Amino acid sequence: MTNSDISNIKTLLSTPKKIVIVPHKNPDGDALGSTLGLYHYLNKYNHDAVVVAPNDYPNFLKWMPGNNAVVIYESEKDKADGLINAADIIFTLDFNALNRAGDMVEVLAQSECLKIMIDHHQQPDDYATYMYSDVAISSTCEMVYNFIDRLGDTALIDKNIAICLYTGILTDTGSFRFPSSTSTTHRIAAFLIDQGANHSEIHNSIFDTNSYDRMQLLGRALSNLKVLKEYHTAYITLSQAELNKHNYKKGDTEGFVNYALSLEGIVFAVIFIEDQGNNIIKISFRSKGDFSVNEFARAHFNGGGHTNAAGGRSELDLKNTVEKFITILPQYSKALNHA
Repeated sequence: MTNSDISNIKTLLSTPKKIVIVPHKNPDGDALGSTLGLYHYLNKYNHDAVVVAPNDYPNFLKWMPGNNAVVIYESEKDKADGLINAADIIFTLDFNALNRAGDMVEVLAQSECLKIMIDHHQQPDDYATYMYSDVAISSTCEMVYNFIDRLGDTALIDKNIAICLYTGILTDTGSFRFPSSTSTTHRIAAFLIDQGANHSEIHNSIFDTNSYDRMQLLGRALSNLKVLKEYHTAYITLSQAELNKHNYKKGDTEGFVNYALSLEGIVFAVIFIEDQGNNIIKISFRSKGDFSVNEFARAHFNGGGHTNAAGGRSELDLKNTVEKFITILPQYSKALNHA
């Protein structure tokens, strides 16, 4: 964002507005942390701000301050549509194409109110009046911190804002192990801790609240792990029957793909998850080095994301999706052997 953009936004926010803040469908820690962090900040200026999430999200994210005020579009459509239609400003956080908002895409596209995008994914669509887009930044939560800083308001970051922003930074950096975790990221995290974010409690809330069923499902996933040594690739499959057997709940497979990527010599990891309810196979891609899973997902599986983390989907069945994936790999043999 330019200095002129910031000045204009500061003027916009100088008087109370009706504001809707939207994360992407199936929000993760960064999407929910950034929207709730911004929600707490805006309400300090007496704005009538509300987070409207496209659909529900895992229980391990529902402890964050402000969670009880989130409106879930899939179960409160009329209320959410009313809020969006009455909004003066709509913030879209952690996504850069309106189709990532699921069933909300139509009402968001039709809204003529001013839109502000804050996001760190590649190739943003041009739908917002003001766009803060930077693929080099670790997380949208780090960007929200920067946004508040550019507005001259870091002194307003209290414990609630700090908890929310720290959560998104923690999750989107893989607990600070991904290359996007810069020295600036660590300095921001330290500031948030100083403002009241208890890093140990946040880590425990996110990563150490596993159910027995989830651990059993992880065991099943690891049993299904396959390695393609010639392509430095590993993949995991989970069928709907396997999910059902272990009482799958939203969020239970979060992070499973990273176990495949942790194998020695592996630079490309994938998990294929059958979703019979939507007749698709959901796919998560991860990589090391400069092998771009964003480009791979966009080219072959209707997806996209970051260089080292992306998502996609397939309308083939599970078996044929995996077979398609394997037949594509020879095209990337050179890249995978030099990543």
